[in-house]
Amino acid sequence: MKALLAVLALAAAAPAHAQLDFGRIIDLGRKAVEVAPRIQEATKEYTVEEEVALGEGISAGFLGAIRLHPDERLQRYVNRVGRWLASQTERADLPWTFGVIDTEVINAFAMPGGTVVVSHGLVKRLASESELAGVLAHEIAHVLKKHQLSAIQSDAGWSAAATGAKAVAADQIGRRGGDVLGLKSQLANAGVDLVKDGLFLRPLDRSMEYEADRLGVVVAARGGYDPYGFVAVLTMLAQVKPDESGASITFSTHPAPADRLAELEKVMPELEKYARQPQVEGRFRQTVK
Repeated sequence: MKALLAVLALAAAAPAHAQLDFGRIIDLGRKAVEVAPRIQEATKEYTVEEEVALGEGISAGFLGAIRLHPDERLQRYVNRVGRWLASQTERADLPWTFGVIDTEVINAFAMPGGTVVVSHGLVKRLASESELAGVLAHEIAHVLKKHQLSAIQSDAGWSAAATGAKAVAADQIGRRGGDVLGLKSQLANAGVDLVKDGLFLRPLDRSMEYEADRLGVVVAARGGYDPYGFVAVLTMLAQVKPDESGASITFSTHPAPADRLAELEKVMPELEKYARQPQVEGRFRQTVK
């Protein structure tokens, strides 16, 4: 919670001169593409620091539009479950932060660098902690595989802007003498604009969603939860009508639940031995009223 609020405070306090000149950025990006295509390819590999900075900007833009749910106990609970799951992965050292947004929309999002938000509209439809773990593990899997970064970089306009952003930052670093924060500031501001432009909220490729489903159930099982908790979530979503209040975004940004279940069935037999792991229904019900 403190990390998310700090991001918002920093974004609000950013001076006008720190804002990106996107006209110049895109122009520099086009020149970089024309002159040295290999440079553009190199920029597709972000360092962890750059990935986190971009994610912080996206988080600031996202949470500037949708507020966090006011139940602090619920926020701590979801954060504990999410952090525990993330600690079982190969990217445990990321600054993982989890939160619940105050909306009836049925959805969850992951930002580059380890920030994950789930809607209250989805949480209150779940029946156990293992189901919550399945949802969070799916989003964690997106971060592990850097799916959001891949989607952002596949957009031609963003690719040019990102190349230009690094060129501008490199120019500033050269003038100021090692201003590493210059690059982080550029990327964080770019993340805010990704939300404003709607690019970040576009659907991911279906193959990415299926991969996150497969990896997510493994992460949940590794964390000690029944991996079939996520199967229960998809089964619940399959029963929700697409035109039902709060459900339209989920169905427009994800493959149909029935298709996801069909893909997941291919790997679930391998996890059958973990099906007896806890559902943790009591603790979930006490927290999620």
